[in-house]
Amino acid sequence: MDPTVVKSLLKPQGGKIVLLVMDGLGGLPVNGRTELETARTPHLDTLAAEGICGLHQPIGTGITPGSGPSHLALFGYDPIQYEVGRGVLSALGVGFELEANDIAARGNFCTVDQNGVVTDRRAGRISTAKNEQLCKLLNQGQFAPFQFFAQPEKEHRFVLVLRGEGLSDAIADTDPQETGLAPLAPKPLNDTARDTAELFSKYIRAARDILRRQSPANMILLRGFARRPQWPSFMERYGLRAAAIAGYPMYRGLGRLLGMEILEAEADLEAEWKTLETHWAGLDFFYLHVKGTDSAGEDGDFARKVGVIEAVDALIPRILQLNPAVVVVTGDHSTPAVLKAHSWHAVPVVVWSPVCRPDRVKEFGERACMNGCLGGQFPAVELMPLALANAERLKKFGA
Repeated sequence: MDPTVVKSLLKPQGGKIVLLVMDGLGGLPVNGRTELETARTPHLDTLAAEGICGLHQPIGTGITPGSGPSHLALFGYDPIQYEVGRGVLSALGVGFELEANDIAARGNFCTVDQNGVVTDRRAGRISTAKNEQLCKLLNQGQFAPFQFFAQPEKEHRFVLVLRGEGLSDAIADTDPQETGLAPLAPKPLNDTARDTAELFSKYIRAARDILRRQSPANMILLRGFARRPQWPSFMERYGLRAAAIAGYPMYRGLGRLLGMEILEAEADLEAEWKTLETHWAGLDFFYLHVKGTDSAGEDGDFARKVGVIEAVDALIPRILQLNPAVVVVTGDHSTPAVLKAHSWHAVPVVVWSPVCRPDRVKEFGERACMNGCLGGQFPAVELMPLALANAERLKKFGA
């Protein structure tokens, strides 16, 4: 749907919308059933029976999405047109004030062996407190007239920002995305980025020396080099007073990039739901993010992912007690435990509202949703117009 058409049809009033994103929700079968199909989900099943269901494609058929572009698709921003590096999202997520020329990259503390080969991309998911100590060590280096800033994000994740004149963000990732390989060089993607790539190379060499005696976090990986883009805000696009509730910084960064109000909450389901309830009266749209499903999938922990889904299901009645006009429950992408990684598989979604025309789906799972009226491969960018319509926030098109 053309966003200008949607904008032209917006009503000044309408109901409230909740977008509940269970990160990495989609899965693959183990013993015949996926994580979602295995979980006991009576409340999500009720939403499915009373709403409309389908499977959405975050980017396109066969494309494995990152968390940033897949979330932008859920928010109705075409992720091909609105492309942003992960570094910007992480920087905004920790509240770093990015300047116009700053280049931000998402960092992982990792473990390398004596040959410099990556043995653990996440350094055993070190504590955030340890991350803070390591960032202080990294910030001791001097690269005048340029400045590097290492900021802790969460667990093994950190943000690296380079500040100075004449910089380029056309830099290739250094994260090989799998173990058994050495970190890659930050190669320039065009001639104008050569000097910037060399600055990052010097920084990485210095970081390697600083972290050499640390364990298990003795090296860094960087990806998502980017400048902050200037995009239309969520309010400009949809006329909604929107809020983001997310325990992990990067997802708060997504909300901040689009001008959402950031409602601080710990990475804990109870804290996030309490935040939703506390701020319900003053806003129109709530993006509620659950990270645990994705973390369990990436760790290959099928049972833990099932447990997170069941814990979320138990909290669904508290959303409905707030009397929303629309509840959308989905994931940003699939993270099957059997793959221990994001995948290209379409993602289950249910759209519930009192004015839905229910389809024949009676339970919330991948194979059930495949038979819903939304279909098995519809574009994720179509969810926002559908949510707006069910909240009665769109006027009739044409005479």
